[in-house]
Parts: sequence; C-alpha cells; structure tokens
Amino acid sequence: MSLFALLPFALGAVIGSFLNVVIHRIPREESIVWPGSRCPSCSAAIRAFDNVPILAFLWLGGRCRSCRAPIGFRYPVVELVNALFYVAVWQRTGATVFFLPVAAMVSATIALIYIDLDVQILPDVITIPGTVVGVIAGAMLIGDLFPAFWLTRSWKESVLGAVVGASAIVLIIGVYWLWRRVQGMGWGDVKMMAMIGAFTGWQLAILALLFGAFVGAIVGLPLAFRQKEGMQYALPFGVFLGIALLTIVFFGESLVWIAPLLLQR
Repeated sequence: MSLFALLPFALGAVIGSFLNVVIHRIPREESIVWPGSRCPSCSAAIRAFDNVPILAFLWLGGRCRSCRAPIGFRYPVVELVNALFYVAVWQRTGATVFFLPVAAMVSATIALIYIDLDVQILPDVITIPGTVVGVIAGAMLIGDLFPAFWLTRSWKESVLGAVVGASAIVLIIGVYWLWRRVQGMGWGDVKMMAMIGAFTGWQLAILALLFGAFVGAIVGLPLAFRQKEGMQYALPFGVFLGIALLTIVFFGESLVWIAPLLLQR
C-alpha cells in the first residue's frame, strides 16, 4: 500500500472502529459517546493500546485482555472493509470536500448492513441523515465531477430518487398486504430505499431493489424450504440493499450489460 493510501486507510479503520460501537449500541438505545469502549462480556474498559483498529484484534489473539472472552470477528472485518472503501473513495476524490459525503455513505451502509443482520432493524438515526447526505452529494454534482462513482448529478435527481425508491417499497408492502394480509417488509426498508435513491437516482435505486431481491431469493429460498411450517422466512433485506448500493456506486460500469436501460448515464 502506498504512503498516499495510508491516510484514508487509517481514517477508515478508525471510523470503522467507531462503527462497531454504533452497530452494538444503537439497537440497544445506548449512547455511542459514553461510556468509552468496553468488553461486552465483562464490561471492562478497553485500554487505548488495545483499541487500535485491526491490529489490536491480532495481538490480543481475538480475546478480551481482562476476561479472555472471544472478540467477534466482525470487529476487524468492519474496520478493514471500511478502511478499504475509504481508500477507493480517496483514489477518486483525493483530499477534497467531495470525499466526505461518499465516505459517509459507505460507513452508513456498512452500519445498516450489520445492524440489520444482527437485529433486523434499520435505524432512522442512520437512514434519515443518510438520505439528507445523498441529496447534498447530488447538489455537489459528485456524479458529474467523478464519473467513476455512479451517483446522482443534481439535487433534483436525488430527491426524485429518494421518492421513487421509498415509493417502490411502499407499493410492495401494500400489494403484499392485500395478497397475504401480513406486512412483508418493514418501514425501515422504505427509509433505506429513500437513502439509496438519494445517492443513486431512481433508475439505479430500482436496480438496487431488483439486485437485492435476487440475492435475497438465492439466500432465502433454501432457508425457507427448511421451514417445517410453510415457506415463510424473515430475511434482513437491508443487508442485500446495502450490498447492492455499494456494488452499484463503485462497480456500476462493470454492470452495464446487466440492465443497460437502468444503467444509462
């Protein structure tokens, strides 16, 4: 890794460490500021030199120094993934103000993926500010200035994307309710789709929805078949939407052949 990439990598790892706090505490409605980082097993405060992102997990052998309880492998994974995405953003934007909204989108998406995977909720405290940041990114014309990102090119496109993205999930919820008299998706999915649409525009938001549904079906159908009663199995759909968002924003050019009409620039 070049010296030029070390700064965003280090920043991304540090923010990734904070994301682990967000992922653990927000669903529990705990403060993400106080108290400081603690072992979830014994509540012992984590010392500064044991709180170094990625590396601390290695020299602690994946265990708490105080109680020797295992540290979840998720912690270094979140830090590493966030750090690598920050490097990818930095390589496109450099040390400019445009780095900030795209990096914020990455971190918000990673947090939503893991929270939904853990407890099947998509907190408003992340999705609603994320939608606002998406509109700001559109107003900054990041999609025009950095075409390597598949992002909106105006605030109007962002607002339309948010409305269409949210409306698509509302429509699905309504149709499924009329058909089965149960709510097939949550309102958190509605707000997450608004965030996705704000960043990508309505065409790519629809593609993200289709991509998420496709991957969700691949994962969910085998699990549903294993159910003893019926074919119902609750999937954390936000996980697949988050993966779809990151895939489209960073690898959109590689996906043109999949849906050329939706991916027109």
